[in-house]
Amino acid sequence: MSRVAIVGAGPVGLGLAIELGQRGIETTVLEQDEVVHRIPKGQNLTQRTMEHFRVWGVDDRIRAARLMPPEYPAAGVNAYGNLMSEFAHSWFKRSTVDDYYFASNERLPQYLTEEVLRERVSQLDAVDARYGVTVRSVEQGSSSVRAITDQGAVEAGFLVGCDGSRSIVRESAGIGERRTDHDRKMALLVFRSEQLHEILTARFGDAAFFNVLDPGLDGYWRFLGRVDVGEGWFFHAPVSDDSTAESLDHERLLYDTVGVSFEVDLDYVGFWNLRIAIANRYRSGRVFIAGDAAHSHPPYGGYGINTGLEDARNLGWKLAGVLAGWGGPDLLDSYDAERRAVFESTARDFIEAFIERDRRFIRAHDLEADREEFRAAWASRRSGAKGISDFEPHYEGSSIVVGATGGRPSAVGGHSFAVRPGHHLSPPRAGAGHSLLTALGDGFGLIARDADSATISSFKSASADLGVPLRVMTEREHPEIGAYEQHPFLIRPDNFVAWVADGSQSDLRHVLRRSVGGRQ
Repeated sequence: MSRVAIVGAGPVGLGLAIELGQRGIETTVLEQDEVVHRIPKGQNLTQRTMEHFRVWGVDDRIRAARLMPPEYPAAGVNAYGNLMSEFAHSWFKRSTVDDYYFASNERLPQYLTEEVLRERVSQLDAVDARYGVTVRSVEQGSSSVRAITDQGAVEAGFLVGCDGSRSIVRESAGIGERRTDHDRKMALLVFRSEQLHEILTARFGDAAFFNVLDPGLDGYWRFLGRVDVGEGWFFHAPVSDDSTAESLDHERLLYDTVGVSFEVDLDYVGFWNLRIAIANRYRSGRVFIAGDAAHSHPPYGGYGINTGLEDARNLGWKLAGVLAGWGGPDLLDSYDAERRAVFESTARDFIEAFIERDRRFIRAHDLEADREEFRAAWASRRSGAKGISDFEPHYEGSSIVVGATGGRPSAVGGHSFAVRPGHHLSPPRAGAGHSLLTALGDGFGLIARDADSATISSFKSASADLGVPLRVMTEREHPEIGAYEQHPFLIRPDNFVAWVADGSQSDLRHVLRRSVGGRQ
């Protein structure tokens, strides 16, 4: 019997398997598809995701697998009407927050990411990845859970469903979901066009994706993105409910979006429904869900794959802690409390806000009626909207974070070099301390100046008694940590701040116990 079974070997399931496998947790992965489907999606990999990949030992291979040259940043264009319009501006440049992370962002199709992650999984002795296995249902017992497959039953101590928005695991566990259905049928086109590359490069330089706000679509986008540099493209757009692959006039749709005609070689046509869904809970006993099984949304802002991989990192260390015996009774419940609240905020404060903001703009401003008024409104809309700088998921108010009382986990925040309880740890300053991520390892980390000897001694004693893996990093060994103004502070295995000394907490054993889900 494996200690953990994972259903689904997309990027989220594979990432979780690596997180567990690197910790020596016996893990079985069950995936129905033997090969990776080469449909471009999930292309934007944030700085935070690249931190995960560094920890998982695949960041160099991910960067080597990219199709686009490094000089093409993950930056886009927002346009009104079509891409030849005078109303177009740069948008969503991810590199603007590079300094606050231990890695820079990346861009490549999800199928290439999956291939790299599959290779890494195959190198881990603790992980048994089985492809071509279909899970029919899941059954829970008091001490284990079973996945019923077309090739027999697989038993494990815990099971995680990473099996997509139509999750069998979620349904079998009786976990309901809430949906916001926008009643829009969307087309996905994958095509090749060297001529389009030439047209858009001449107009926008090295932009990688293009969002077009059409006045007839009431706030919904047409979205065009590069797969490579030269000829590969993907395209999403609202279409009529009766559209089929045979009836869709894909050339007219593309020409209207770009604003000029060009040669098109079509490779794929698919359809999907524009909706936002979130599970009512992320845990049912010994069963958990992550990624699209827990939450799904349209590809607005590139949150999908990155949110799912953060689920994997968050849940992975908590499962490992419980299986190792040092995780407390509240640790696994904190996965739902932290990650579900962050997605609710992502959906409400970013994805839905994008749609509603654009809808209000379309309804309030008419280019044909008053061109000068429209021009002024278009110029002003570039400010005031939440974007890259505002998207800073955090766990303020979490039961396993000490300090930052009164807050709650959210996707809305602000990037800072300050060390804040419940927030992601940034490098000590721009361009400094990037080796810290590797040095912290896969346990807890206490960052302290050498003068904090009493604090260091107390945490070492508590970690020994509780069995919690703890690495102490001092300024003598790592001079770069002296740039942090706050000292000492405790870092969780997922690189979020668990506690910062502020003079109000004298029981440091309590701090560590609470950080691992213990009760008083």
